Amino acid sequence: MKTKTDMDARILAIAEPLADDMGYDIVRVRVMANKRTTVQIMAERKSDGTMKVEDCAKLSRELSAVLEVEDPLRDPYALEVSSPGVDRPLTSLEQFARYEGFEVKIELDRLVEGRKRFRGTLAGNDGDMIGIDLDDEDQTAFIPFEWMAEAKIIVTDEMIEAIQEQRALEKQDPANLKQENFDV
Repeated sequence: MKTKTDMDARILAIAEPLADDMGYDIVRVRVMANKRTTVQIMAERKSDGTMKVEDCAKLSRELSAVLEVEDPLRDPYALEVSSPGVDRPLTSLEQFARYEGFEVKIELDRLVEGRKRFRGTLAGNDGDMIGIDLDDEDQTAFIPFEWMAEAKIIVTDEMIEAIQEQRALEKQDPANLKQENFDV
């Protein structure tokens, strides 16, 4: 789910080792071709899940140099390195576990009970199965991670409140910094 196309996967294969060495996780790669091709890379720090402007600039500089040498795209392109943001995509099992309790929209790569799109609250993982309490169901549904085409956090009042509480704790005592920090 980090990539959709072969070109996305090619860029990821170049970017991921460098980002890893720098202490970042690549969340998602998208190559979008409109009037001008854009390579969009979402990343976060491994240590705490944040990604500040300075981190984006640092990773962008290093990636630009490597992509210039590797030259995976024939045409000119713009490189955009960003934080996943609060309405972030979920692209790994670890992320689904980290955001347990948050509302999500998911789209599957196949029909399940006549539909591909679901909305609900993340209810953890069981191995490679993602638990989700669906809005229109009484029991937790478990969906294989490999069936996920896209998944995204939904911004809710509760989520914003949790972010504000976390930031208030950090201002009081930086030792309160948690893995679940939602810095944008």
